[in-house]
Amino acid sequence: MTTESTTQQWVKSSYSDNGGTCVEWAPRTASATGIVPVRDSKNPGGPALAVTADTFTSFVAGVKAGGFAAS
Repeated sequence: MTTESTTQQWVKSSYSDNGGTCVEWAPRTASATGIVPVRDSKNPGGPALAVTADTFTSFVAGVKAGGFAAS
């Protein structure tokens, strides 16, 4: 599922100083719809993913737990 990436108010990840491999998300859209738009901060005109708030919460918890550490 994708969402229009130009009409959202995007927020860059708090980890954005890590060399440019960052994501952005649209919290106002998430609050209003329960769907969290996510996109690559290096390609703001590109596609955006749209995931449920529960899925996004699980993803963030997995990241914090080290489940997606680079090898």
